Amino acid sequence: MTTSALPTSGSSPTHSQEPIEIDVDLRGIRKQFDDQVALDGIDLQIRRGEFFSLLGPSGCGKTTLLRILAGLELADEGQVLIRGKDVGHLPANQRSVNTVFQNYALFPYLTVAENVAFGLKMRRFEPRIIEQKVREALELVEIDGMAKRLPQEISGGQKQRVALARAIVNEPDVLLLDEPLSALDAKLRRQLQVQLCDLQRRLGMTFIFVTHDQDEALVMSDRVAVMRQGRIEQMGPIDTVYERPANAFVAAFIGASNLISGSACHLDCVETDLGQLMVPGVTPDQGALRLSIRPEKIRLSREGFGMITNQVKVKVVDLIYTGAENQYVLEVRPDQQLTASIMNADIQQQGYDIGEILIAYLPPQNLIPVEE
Repeated sequence: MTTSALPTSGSSPTHSQEPIEIDVDLRGIRKQFDDQVALDGIDLQIRRGEFFSLLGPSGCGKTTLLRILAGLELADEGQVLIRGKDVGHLPANQRSVNTVFQNYALFPYLTVAENVAFGLKMRRFEPRIIEQKVREALELVEIDGMAKRLPQEISGGQKQRVALARAIVNEPDVLLLDEPLSALDAKLRRQLQVQLCDLQRRLGMTFIFVTHDQDEALVMSDRVAVMRQGRIEQMGPIDTVYERPANAFVAAFIGASNLISGSACHLDCVETDLGQLMVPGVTPDQGALRLSIRPEKIRLSREGFGMITNQVKVKVVDLIYTGAENQYVLEVRPDQQLTASIMNADIQQQGYDIGEILIAYLPPQNLIPVEE
């Protein structure tokens, strides 16, 4: 995850902190295509120098929102402000933003350098300035040795770097990235995630990144907005959204999660199909609720964990080996399963076998009540 000097959501400014500057301010954005509501009253502020991700499943409205920011679509209602200026009525070429698309959108008949220089030429920069800016942009994305090649002569990862260089060479206030890594193989995608974060830090530019890949959002974002059906379900620092999801949808979409149905029975206690579980902060008047616990928070043992609460007898019914960790599917009863993940920290350490009876410990502080 990238680091940011900006205070996170909910922090209180002090006399020693700089005022928060807002690069993007969306107010009441609505968009409808025929009878389909794509965006249903989006309010969103994005801070200057922030790596912000719009995350959600296909059709949730994240790309439509990005296109409205870019000026490629117009909102039916609402305001789009960039650095305090209302740009909602302006075409794309009059907004201080640039977009990196999923399909790169390079000109096949122009060299790498000519592709990067295209926007500068349209703005009538002097040739000497264009040459200098193009060289600096190619060096920044580490492809300066490929300036004379055509797009068909370079790899997919190199094309993505050209698209990035072409966007940043124009020095926009905001860079929009529409799933730019989705066409790459897994190893290259992970490599470019790290390099993209490093690039954003060095530039100090505001990046708005659209993805349906929760791992990308976890690795790259300062803050994230999780979207569903044209609305923002939860927004905040990525670690807060992961550790304390607001509802069952967010819990299931950001990483893996075990969802346990139950009912508050008395203070700090929930009656579930797993038995009574201690859950700090629960009050009797909450009634029916759901609990979320991440697989990596569950601990397993053959012997149990002494006299502490929240221990459940389970049976290992499946094992998924991913290299870095073992994922255990645990049966509590025929209609109730849990998933636990354990890192492979020691090659000599014996794991658990399918069919074994174990004790699962669900730490109270890691059981998070969530809304439906």
